[in-house]
Amino acid sequence: MLGNRIQRARKALGFSLRDLGEKISFSHAAIKKYEDNKVTPSSDVLIKLAQALHVKVEYFFRPERFILENIQYRKHTDMSKHQVEEMIAKILDQIERRIELEQVFPHPPIYSFAVCNLPKVIKDIEAIETLADDIRHQWQLGLSPLPDLIDLLEERGIKIFKIDSEQYPKMDGFYAEINKMPVIVVGNQRPGDRQRFTLAHELGHFLLDNRLASHLNIEKACNRFAGAFLLPKKSLISILGKHRHSIEPRELSVLKQEYGISMTAILHRAEEAGVISTSLYRQLRSEFNEHGWSKQEPGKPYLERKSHVFEQMVFHALAEDYIGESKAAELMNMSLESFRSFRMMENQHVDHQ
Repeated sequence: MLGNRIQRARKALGFSLRDLGEKISFSHAAIKKYEDNKVTPSSDVLIKLAQALHVKVEYFFRPERFILENIQYRKHTDMSKHQVEEMIAKILDQIERRIELEQVFPHPPIYSFAVCNLPKVIKDIEAIETLADDIRHQWQLGLSPLPDLIDLLEERGIKIFKIDSEQYPKMDGFYAEINKMPVIVVGNQRPGDRQRFTLAHELGHFLLDNRLASHLNIEKACNRFAGAFLLPKKSLISILGKHRHSIEPRELSVLKQEYGISMTAILHRAEEAGVISTSLYRQLRSEFNEHGWSKQEPGKPYLERKSHVFEQMVFHALAEDYIGESKAAELMNMSLESFRSFRMMENQHVDHQ
Protein backbone atom coordinates (compact mmCIF):
# COMPACT_ATOMS: atom_id res chain seq x y z
CA MET A 1 0.00 0.00 0.00
CA LEU A 2 1.02 3.63 -0.51
CA GLY A 3 1.79 4.19 3.17
CA ASN A 4 4.20 1.25 3.21
CA ARG A 5 6.07 2.75 0.26
CA ILE A 6 6.42 6.11 2.02
CA GLN A 7 7.72 4.39 5.14
CA ARG A 8 10.24 2.28 3.26
CA ALA A 9 11.63 5.25 1.32
CA ARG A 10 11.92 7.19 4.59
CA LYS A 11 13.77 4.35 6.34
CA ALA A 12 16.07 3.87 3.36
CA LEU A 13 17.33 7.44 3.92
CA GLY A 14 17.52 7.00 7.67
CA PHE A 15 14.90 9.70 8.30
CA SER A 16 12.73 9.73 11.39
CA LEU A 17 9.06 10.74 11.10
CA ARG A 18 10.05 14.15 12.44
CA ASP A 19 12.92 14.47 9.93
CA LEU A 20 10.61 13.84 7.00
CA GLY A 21 7.94 16.13 8.42
CA GLU A 22 10.44 18.99 8.66
CA LYS A 23 11.53 18.40 5.06
CA ILE A 24 8.01 19.10 3.76
CA SER A 25 6.82 21.41 6.58
CA PHE A 26 4.37 18.86 8.02
CA SER A 27 4.06 17.46 11.52
CA HIS A 28 5.45 14.02 12.30
CA ALA A 29 1.90 13.01 13.25
CA ALA A 30 0.71 13.81 9.73
CA ILE A 31 3.50 11.68 8.22
CA LYS A 32 2.53 8.85 10.59
CA LYS A 33 -1.07 8.99 9.34
CA TYR A 34 0.15 8.71 5.74
CA GLU A 35 2.34 5.74 6.59
CA ASP A 36 -0.46 4.03 8.51
CA ASN A 37 -2.76 4.53 5.50
CA LYS A 38 -5.20 6.50 7.66
CA VAL A 39 -4.95 9.52 5.35
CA THR A 40 -4.16 9.50 1.62
CA PRO A 41 -1.77 12.30 0.63
CA SER A 42 -2.86 14.62 -2.17
CA SER A 43 -0.93 14.75 -5.43
CA ASP A 44 0.81 17.95 -4.28
CA VAL A 45 1.93 16.27 -1.06
CA LEU A 46 3.13 13.21 -2.97
CA ILE A 47 5.32 15.43 -5.12
CA LYS A 48 6.82 17.01 -1.99
CA LEU A 49 7.36 13.57 -0.45
CA ALA A 50 9.02 12.31 -3.63
CA GLN A 51 11.41 15.26 -3.69
CA ALA A 52 12.26 14.89 0.00
CA LEU A 53 12.79 11.13 -0.32
CA HIS A 54 14.73 11.29 -3.61
CA VAL A 55 12.31 9.05 -5.51
CA LYS A 56 9.91 9.49 -8.38
CA VAL A 57 6.19 9.79 -7.62
CA GLU A 58 5.67 6.49 -9.47
CA TYR A 59 7.66 4.78 -6.73
CA PHE A 60 4.80 5.19 -4.27
CA PHE A 61 2.40 3.25 -6.48
CA ARG A 62 4.54 0.16 -7.02
CA PRO A 63 2.97 -2.88 -5.34
CA GLU A 64 4.72 -4.30 -2.29
CA ARG A 65 5.75 -7.67 -3.72
CA PHE A 66 8.88 -8.58 -1.83
CA ILE A 67 9.75 -9.43 1.75
CA LEU A 68 13.18 -10.54 2.90
CA GLU A 69 12.81 -13.80 4.79
CA ASN A 70 15.13 -16.08 6.79
CA ILE A 71 17.71 -13.31 7.23
CA GLN A 72 21.00 -14.55 8.69
CA TYR A 73 23.68 -11.99 9.55
CA ARG A 74 27.38 -12.76 9.54
CA LYS A 75 28.12 -9.69 11.65
CA HIS A 76 25.69 -7.22 13.11
CA THR A 77 27.13 -6.39 16.55
CA ASP A 78 25.88 -3.07 17.91
CA MET A 79 23.59 -2.40 14.94
CA SER A 80 20.43 -0.70 16.12
CA LYS A 81 16.97 -1.73 14.97
CA HIS A 82 16.82 1.59 13.12
CA GLN A 83 20.00 0.78 11.18
CA VAL A 84 18.80 -2.72 10.31
CA GLU A 85 15.46 -1.38 9.03
CA GLU A 86 17.27 1.28 7.01
CA MET A 87 19.62 -1.27 5.47
CA ILE A 88 16.83 -3.69 4.58
CA ALA A 89 14.80 -0.90 2.96
CA LYS A 90 17.77 -0.05 0.72
CA ILE A 91 18.27 -3.68 -0.25
CA LEU A 92 14.58 -4.08 -1.07
CA ASP A 93 14.84 -1.13 -3.44
CA GLN A 94 17.76 -2.78 -5.22
CA ILE A 95 15.86 -6.07 -5.39
CA GLU A 96 12.80 -4.39 -6.90
CA ARG A 97 14.89 -2.84 -9.65
CA ARG A 98 16.60 -6.16 -10.36
CA ILE A 99 13.38 -8.19 -10.55
CA GLU A 100 11.68 -5.52 -12.64
CA LEU A 101 14.55 -5.68 -15.13
CA GLU A 102 14.54 -9.48 -15.33
CA GLN A 103 10.80 -9.51 -16.00
CA VAL A 104 11.06 -7.40 -19.17
CA PHE A 105 12.87 -10.22 -20.97
CA PRO A 106 10.74 -12.72 -22.95
CA HIS A 107 12.90 -15.50 -21.49
CA PRO A 108 14.58 -15.19 -18.07
CA PRO A 109 18.25 -14.25 -18.60
CA ILE A 110 19.30 -15.78 -15.28
CA TYR A 111 18.99 -19.42 -14.27
CA SER A 112 17.15 -20.34 -11.08
CA PHE A 113 19.38 -21.43 -8.25
CA ALA A 114 19.66 -25.21 -8.12
CA VAL A 115 22.04 -27.82 -6.77
CA CYS A 116 21.54 -31.58 -6.81
CA ASN A 117 21.96 -34.41 -4.33
CA LEU A 118 22.47 -32.38 -1.18
CA PRO A 119 22.91 -34.67 1.83
CA LYS A 120 20.00 -34.69 4.26
CA VAL A 121 22.33 -34.60 7.26
CA ILE A 122 25.96 -33.51 7.44
CA LYS A 123 27.46 -35.43 10.31
CA ASP A 124 31.08 -34.30 10.36
CA ILE A 125 33.37 -31.53 9.19
CA GLU A 126 34.96 -33.61 6.41
CA ALA A 127 31.55 -33.92 4.76
CA ILE A 128 31.65 -30.14 4.31
CA GLU A 129 34.87 -30.44 2.30
CA THR A 130 33.17 -33.09 0.16
CA LEU A 131 30.15 -30.83 -0.36
CA ALA A 132 32.36 -27.92 -1.49
CA ASP A 133 34.08 -30.21 -4.01
CA ASP A 134 30.70 -31.51 -5.20
CA ILE A 135 29.33 -28.00 -5.82
CA ARG A 136 32.43 -27.16 -7.85
CA HIS A 137 31.90 -30.35 -9.84
CA GLN A 138 28.19 -29.64 -10.46
CA TRP A 139 29.03 -26.14 -11.66
CA GLN A 140 31.93 -27.45 -13.77
CA LEU A 141 34.47 -25.24 -12.03
CA GLY A 142 37.27 -27.78 -11.66
CA LEU A 143 39.94 -26.98 -9.08
CA SER A 144 41.11 -23.68 -10.57
CA PRO A 145 40.82 -20.24 -8.90
CA LEU A 146 37.46 -18.46 -9.20
CA PRO A 147 38.36 -14.93 -10.39
CA ASP A 148 34.82 -13.53 -10.84
CA LEU A 149 32.94 -14.93 -7.88
CA ILE A 150 30.13 -12.36 -7.92
CA ASP A 151 29.27 -12.99 -11.57
CA LEU A 152 29.65 -16.74 -11.03
CA LEU A 153 27.03 -16.73 -8.27
CA GLU A 154 24.76 -14.31 -10.13
CA GLU A 155 24.76 -16.51 -13.23
CA ARG A 156 23.67 -19.45 -11.06
CA GLY A 157 20.64 -17.68 -9.66
CA ILE A 158 22.00 -16.09 -6.48
CA LYS A 159 21.28 -12.38 -6.40
CA ILE A 160 24.18 -10.32 -5.03
CA PHE A 161 23.67 -6.83 -3.64
CA LYS A 162 25.99 -4.41 -1.91
CA ILE A 163 25.56 -2.20 1.10
CA ASP A 164 27.64 0.82 2.13
CA SER A 165 30.49 -0.46 4.34
CA GLU A 166 31.20 3.00 5.75
CA GLN A 167 27.59 3.52 6.78
CA TYR A 168 27.28 -0.01 8.21
CA PRO A 169 30.82 -0.86 9.41
CA LYS A 170 29.56 -3.67 11.65
CA MET A 171 28.01 -5.53 8.72
CA ASP A 172 30.21 -7.88 6.68
CA GLY A 173 27.27 -9.48 4.94
CA PHE A 174 24.09 -11.48 5.28
CA TYR A 175 21.96 -13.86 3.33
CA ALA A 176 18.20 -14.06 3.00
CA GLU A 177 15.49 -15.41 0.74
CA ILE A 178 12.93 -13.52 -1.29
CA ASN A 179 10.13 -15.43 -3.01
CA LYS A 180 12.31 -18.51 -2.39
CA MET A 181 15.20 -16.91 -4.29
CA PRO A 182 18.59 -16.73 -2.52
CA VAL A 183 20.00 -13.26 -1.84
CA ILE A 184 23.46 -12.36 -0.53
CA VAL A 185 24.42 -8.87 0.63
CA VAL A 186 28.06 -7.80 1.12
CA GLY A 187 29.83 -4.61 2.12
CA ASN A 188 30.82 -2.56 -0.92
CA GLN A 189 34.19 -1.37 0.38
CA ARG A 190 35.56 -4.49 2.00
CA PRO A 191 38.90 -5.85 0.73
CA GLY A 192 38.38 -8.21 -2.19
CA ASP A 193 39.51 -11.33 -0.34
CA ARG A 194 37.26 -10.55 2.64
CA GLN A 195 34.31 -9.88 0.36
CA ARG A 196 34.85 -13.18 -1.47
CA PHE A 197 35.05 -15.11 1.79
CA THR A 198 31.78 -13.52 2.90
CA LEU A 199 30.12 -14.52 -0.38
CA ALA A 200 31.33 -18.11 -0.05
CA HIS A 201 30.36 -18.16 3.64
CA GLU A 202 26.81 -17.06 2.82
CA LEU A 203 26.61 -19.64 0.02
CA GLY A 204 27.48 -22.13 2.74
CA HIS A 205 24.42 -21.01 4.69
CA PHE A 206 22.15 -21.81 1.74
CA LEU A 207 23.61 -25.28 1.50
CA LEU A 208 24.15 -26.15 5.16
CA ASP A 209 21.28 -24.58 7.09
CA ASN A 210 18.99 -27.26 8.59
CA ARG A 211 21.38 -30.00 7.42
CA LEU A 212 24.03 -29.96 10.14
CA ALA A 213 24.21 -32.50 12.93
CA SER A 214 23.44 -30.87 16.27
CA HIS A 215 27.06 -30.91 17.49
CA LEU A 216 28.29 -28.77 14.54
CA ASN A 217 28.34 -24.98 14.77
CA ILE A 218 26.75 -23.35 11.70
CA GLU A 219 29.13 -20.36 11.54
CA LYS A 220 32.24 -22.54 11.83
CA ALA A 221 30.77 -24.93 9.27
CA CYS A 222 30.11 -22.08 6.82
CA ASN A 223 33.68 -20.83 7.31
CA ARG A 224 34.97 -24.32 6.53
CA PHE A 225 32.79 -24.47 3.41
CA ALA A 226 34.01 -21.02 2.29
CA GLY A 227 37.65 -22.00 2.61
CA ALA A 228 37.13 -25.31 0.82
CA PHE A 229 35.09 -23.73 -1.97
CA LEU A 230 37.60 -20.96 -2.64
CA LEU A 231 40.72 -23.08 -2.18
CA PRO A 232 40.06 -26.83 -2.58
CA LYS A 233 42.18 -29.22 -0.54
CA LYS A 234 43.61 -30.91 -3.66
CA SER A 235 44.70 -27.54 -5.08
CA LEU A 236 46.29 -26.50 -1.80
CA ILE A 237 48.28 -29.74 -1.48
CA SER A 238 49.39 -29.65 -5.11
CA ILE A 239 50.86 -26.17 -4.52
CA LEU A 240 52.23 -26.39 -0.97
CA GLY A 241 52.90 -30.14 -0.76
CA LYS A 242 51.45 -32.78 1.56
CA HIS A 243 53.47 -31.81 4.61
CA ARG A 244 55.47 -28.70 5.42
CA HIS A 245 57.78 -27.87 8.34
CA SER A 246 57.65 -24.14 7.53
CA ILE A 247 55.97 -21.73 5.11
CA GLU A 248 57.27 -18.41 3.85
CA PRO A 249 54.89 -15.40 4.02
CA ARG A 250 55.70 -14.67 0.38
CA GLU A 251 54.23 -18.06 -0.59
CA LEU A 252 50.99 -17.13 1.13
CA SER A 253 50.94 -13.72 -0.57
CA VAL A 254 51.33 -15.29 -4.03
CA LEU A 255 48.58 -17.82 -3.28
CA LYS A 256 46.34 -15.01 -2.03
CA GLN A 257 46.60 -13.20 -5.36
CA GLU A 258 45.90 -16.40 -7.28
CA TYR A 259 42.91 -17.71 -5.30
CA GLY A 260 41.51 -14.52 -3.74
CA ILE A 261 41.63 -15.76 -0.16
CA SER A 262 43.49 -14.06 2.70
CA MET A 263 46.90 -15.20 3.91
CA THR A 264 45.50 -16.02 7.35
CA ALA A 265 42.68 -18.05 5.78
CA ILE A 266 45.25 -19.94 3.67
CA LEU A 267 47.20 -20.76 6.83
CA HIS A 268 44.00 -22.06 8.38
CA ARG A 269 43.30 -24.14 5.26
CA ALA A 270 46.84 -25.57 5.45
CA GLU A 271 46.17 -26.72 9.02
CA GLU A 272 42.76 -28.15 8.07
CA ALA A 273 44.34 -30.08 5.20
CA GLY A 274 47.10 -31.47 7.41
CA VAL A 275 49.81 -29.65 5.44
CA ILE A 276 51.06 -27.97 8.63
CA SER A 277 50.69 -29.00 12.25
CA THR A 278 48.51 -27.16 14.72
CA SER A 279 51.61 -26.04 16.61
CA LEU A 280 53.14 -24.56 13.44
CA TYR A 281 49.85 -22.86 12.61
CA ARG A 282 49.78 -21.24 16.04
CA GLN A 283 53.42 -20.19 15.73
CA LEU A 284 52.82 -18.57 12.32
CA ARG A 285 49.66 -16.84 13.51
CA SER A 286 51.60 -15.49 16.49
CA GLU A 287 54.19 -14.08 14.08
CA PHE A 288 51.38 -12.53 12.03
CA ASN A 289 50.06 -10.85 15.18
CA GLU A 290 53.49 -9.51 16.09
CA HIS A 291 53.85 -7.89 12.66
CA GLY A 292 50.30 -6.53 12.69
CA TRP A 293 49.44 -8.71 9.69
CA SER A 294 46.27 -10.07 11.28
CA LYS A 295 44.75 -6.60 10.83
CA GLN A 296 46.44 -5.59 7.58
CA GLU A 297 48.26 -8.18 5.53
CA PRO A 298 51.51 -7.32 3.74
CA GLY A 299 51.84 -7.14 -0.03
CA LYS A 300 49.33 -6.07 -2.64
CA PRO A 301 45.67 -6.16 -1.57
CA TYR A 302 43.38 -8.47 -3.51
CA LEU A 303 41.24 -6.01 -5.43
CA GLU A 304 37.47 -6.06 -5.13
CA ARG A 305 35.69 -7.36 -8.21
CA LYS A 306 32.65 -5.59 -9.64
CA SER A 307 29.52 -7.36 -10.83
CA HIS A 308 28.77 -6.89 -14.52
CA VAL A 309 25.54 -8.93 -14.75
CA PHE A 310 23.04 -6.19 -13.86
CA GLU A 311 24.63 -3.54 -16.07
CA GLN A 312 24.90 -5.97 -18.99
CA MET A 313 21.21 -6.87 -18.60
CA VAL A 314 20.20 -3.19 -18.63
CA PHE A 315 21.98 -2.52 -21.93
CA HIS A 316 20.77 -5.81 -23.39
CA ALA A 317 17.18 -4.79 -22.62
CA LEU A 318 17.80 -1.29 -24.00
CA ALA A 319 19.32 -2.61 -27.24
CA GLU A 320 16.36 -4.94 -27.82
CA ASP A 321 13.82 -2.18 -27.04
CA TYR A 322 12.44 -4.05 -24.04
CA ILE A 323 12.89 -0.80 -22.11
CA GLY A 324 13.46 2.84 -23.00
CA GLU A 325 16.28 5.13 -21.98
CA SER A 326 14.31 6.66 -19.12
CA LYS A 327 13.52 3.25 -17.61
CA ALA A 328 17.16 2.17 -18.03
CA ALA A 329 18.30 5.26 -16.11
CA GLU A 330 15.74 4.56 -13.37
CA LEU A 331 16.84 0.93 -13.05
CA MET A 332 20.46 1.98 -12.70
CA ASN A 333 19.47 4.64 -10.16
CA MET A 334 20.92 7.43 -12.29
CA SER A 335 19.60 10.70 -13.62
CA LEU A 336 18.69 10.60 -17.31
CA GLU A 337 21.48 13.05 -18.10
CA SER A 338 24.09 10.97 -16.26
CA PHE A 339 22.84 7.80 -17.90
CA ARG A 340 23.05 9.29 -21.38
CA SER A 341 26.63 10.34 -20.72
CA PHE A 342 27.44 6.87 -19.41
CA ARG A 343 25.70 5.22 -22.39
CA MET A 344 27.79 7.27 -24.81
CA MET A 345 30.97 6.12 -23.04
CA GLU A 346 31.67 9.65 -21.79
CA ASN A 347 31.70 8.52 -18.17
CA GLN A 348 33.24 5.15 -17.52
CA HIS A 349 32.45 4.91 -13.80
CA VAL A 350 29.08 4.10 -12.30
CA ASP A 351 27.84 2.52 -9.10
CA HIS A 352 24.25 1.61 -9.92
CA GLN A 353 23.60 0.15 -6.49
